[in-house]
Amino acid sequence: MTGSSRFEGKVVLITGAASGFGRRAAERFAAEGASLVLGDIRADGLDDTVRRVEAAGGRAVSRVTDVSKAHAVDALVAAGTNTFGRLDIALNNAGVAHGTVKLQATDEALMRLMFDVNVMGVFFGMKAQIPVMERQGGGVILNTASVAGLVGAPLLAAYAAAKHAVVGLTRTAAAETARKGIRINAICPAFAETPMLTESLLSTDRSQEEMLGRLVQTMPMRRPGTADEIVQAMLWICSPENSFMTGQAIAVDGGLTAI
Repeated sequence: MTGSSRFEGKVVLITGAASGFGRRAAERFAAEGASLVLGDIRADGLDDTVRRVEAAGGRAVSRVTDVSKAHAVDALVAAGTNTFGRLDIALNNAGVAHGTVKLQATDEALMRLMFDVNVMGVFFGMKAQIPVMERQGGGVILNTASVAGLVGAPLLAAYAAAKHAVVGLTRTAAAETARKGIRINAICPAFAETPMLTESLLSTDRSQEEMLGRLVQTMPMRRPGTADEIVQAMLWICSPENSFMTGQAIAVDGGLTAI
């Protein structure tokens, strides 16, 4: 437990909660007093996250959720509101990545997968979450985009296109809901040590160590981020103290977008 209670009494929904940023965010929000609504397509990892939260004294309801399906996202939001009666913060965090491939070699199936999960998952999430927050007089939504949604990303065309779309959805939704007490932002991490990064590195012909070395050479800090560093930023973006920020795409990238 952290000793902070800035999220005491808040209900926080997190997709992609079975690992990576989503799991760590669940642990951190719970440690600061929040009740959790957790979704992921992977039942075993989701169950493990719930056990971790409850072992630390937190409360959580979970549901296996394919965010590419509107009915599944609607059901997750309903499970949370039925259990806890409200929804204060939503992290639309579920996503998929792919290995390096030139644009002309990117097939339609890969492009559709990136958009089905990374874009439609955020779209369906906000579509279900915003009405709940409007009825209760406010709330906070944070969408996980990527530094690849802010700049060009050679050899990651499908992923970059999807993450640019997440940033566009975020800014549009923020402008539409600002007068209703809802803040909506996107976080744009660079390479961070998560299972998603490991899986994408392993999908290449080169060794994981070689690929990671190439990635960090593009970053001024010369290292990847950690899940804790990204999640710390997530908590700050969602915190009650950060009450005047909306419609922003915040890079947490070791200086990558500074060059």
